[in-house]
Amino acid sequence: MSLCILAAGKTVTLAVTAFTLSWIHSVEKTHWQEDWKVTPSGLQIVEARIKGSGAGMEPPEGSVLRNGWWVYAPNVALQRRLMLAASGATGEGWTLCTVQGCRELGKAPGDTIVLEPCGSEGSSQSR
Repeated sequence: MSLCILAAGKTVTLAVTAFTLSWIHSVEKTHWQEDWKVTPSGLQIVEARIKGSGAGMEPPEGSVLRNGWWVYAPNVALQRRLMLAASGATGEGWTLCTVQGCRELGKAPGDTIVLEPCGSEGSSQSR
């Protein structure tokens, strides 16, 4: 399986089956993390973590406080793609980490990033 990252008219392909997406909430300045699996049908969230709580980001029922993070398993359907749009309010974008390392995505305001499983030939499915 591969993950396609579409940004600024270019596609980057990562040969991975899982990734962690992390960012800072633009209002509360609190860290968030999500673990995702890449499947042929879409992206499946496995676990999410919030470093605190605040406006519109209360940990959901069933969350467990573990090492300072509220940890939970979101009940979210398989996603065909994730679209990330940078607000510029945090001074940074998202960090995407895989077994191959980490990279920052969408730091500039208005940057739009699309994450999706790659097609069978390693290209974006949305093309």
